[in-house]
Amino acid sequence: MEHSTPAASHSTLTGPTPGAGFLQRRYARLLASADIEINGHRPWDMRVHDTRLFARCLRDGTLGLGDAYVDGWWDAAALDEFFSHLIYAHVDERLVNFRRAWAAVQAAVLNLQTRYLSRQVAETHYDLSNTLYRAMLGDSMVYTCAYWPTATTLDAAQTAKLDLACRKLGLVPGMRVLDIGCGWGAMARHAAREYGVSVVGVTISSAQADLARETCAGLDVEIRLQDYRDVDGRFDRIVSLGMFEHVGRKNYRQYMQTARRLLTPDGLFLLHTIGRNHHGAGIDPWVTRYIFPNSEIPSLRRVTAAIDRLFVLEDLHNFGADYARTLLAWRENFTRAWPTLAEEMPSDFCRRWTYYLNLFAGVFRARGLQLWQLVLSPNGVPGGYRRPA
Repeated sequence: MEHSTPAASHSTLTGPTPGAGFLQRRYARLLASADIEINGHRPWDMRVHDTRLFARCLRDGTLGLGDAYVDGWWDAAALDEFFSHLIYAHVDERLVNFRRAWAAVQAAVLNLQTRYLSRQVAETHYDLSNTLYRAMLGDSMVYTCAYWPTATTLDAAQTAKLDLACRKLGLVPGMRVLDIGCGWGAMARHAAREYGVSVVGVTISSAQADLARETCAGLDVEIRLQDYRDVDGRFDRIVSLGMFEHVGRKNYRQYMQTARRLLTPDGLFLLHTIGRNHHGAGIDPWVTRYIFPNSEIPSLRRVTAAIDRLFVLEDLHNFGADYARTLLAWRENFTRAWPTLAEEMPSDFCRRWTYYLNLFAGVFRARGLQLWQLVLSPNGVPGGYRRPA
C-alpha cells in the first residue's frame, strides 16, 4: 500500500559527507538482507535525502532512524512495508548500540512506572488532544487492537472486540466490573449498556476521564481519575484493555496481586496486552522518548511469572495480526484529518505521528509483536473454561 508523507519543511539536505560512502555501504548491506534498496524504486525502498543519515543510524540505532525521518532525511513510499521488511529479516536485532543497551539496563534496574513516573505517559500521550483521538480512532474512541474476523469497518471491528471481551468474561446483569485503564470509556459504556453490569473505570489521564464521564452519562458507570494501585473494593469481573504495556516489569507482580485482591474468588480477569516474542527488553528508545514514555512491552514469560500462585490461566488468545489493519485504519483517519489538526499541533507532529503508526503497523504485519488476551481465574473455573465462539 503506497502512502506518501509530507516532507519536513525544516530539513536541510546535504551532499556527501566525509566517510559517507563507507557508512552507506555498511548500512546498505543491512538493508539488503531485508530486500530493501537505498534509493530504489519499490514502495518499501529507502529514499535518502541527506547522507548524514547513515552515521546517525549506525550511531543511534532506532532513535537515529526515527529522528532522521522526522527531520526529512529519508522517506519510503510505503513506510509500513519498509518496517515490515526490516522486522521480518530481524535487522533490528543486529542494530545494537549504546542507546538501546542503556534503555535495557534502565528497565532492568529502575522502576520507571512508579505512581509519579507513570503519569508522564498520560500527560505526554493520552492528554495530548481529544480532538486528535476523535479524528484518528473514529466514533468508537477505542485505542486498542480491533477484532476483524467479520468486520469491514474500524468501528465495527472495535465493537466486535469489546463484545468479545464481554462474552469471554461471561457478563450478566448485576455484576460489578472494574475496567483498569478505561481510556475514553468505550468498554465501560458497552458493558453497561449491552450487558446490564455496573462498571468502575479507572484512568490516570484527566482528558480521558473527562470525556469518559461525558460519554457514559446516564449509565451505571463510575469513572475515576485513579492509579490502579489505589483501587479498593470487590469486583465480579476485571478487564484491562491496552494498559499493561505501561505497568513495567518491576510492577507486574504488584499489578497481578492488586487484581487478585480486588476480584471475587469465583471471578474472571481479562487482560488484553501487546506482547513480545522473546524475553528481551521490550523497549524502543524512539518510542519511549516521543510516543509512550516509560512503556515496556511484556514477554509471555514475565506475564506468567507474575501470575504464579495468583491465577489460573484459563485461555490465551493471540490475534496480533489484526493490529496491522487497525493501525492502518488509524493512519488513514489521521492523514485525512491532518489539515484540520495542523492548526493545533507542532509543525513536525505529522511526520512523527505518521512514523509511529507505520512503524507499529509494519512490526505487527511481520509478526514481530503480538496481541494477547488472557483470561485468568483465581481458583480455576469448575469443569473448565470454554472460550465463546
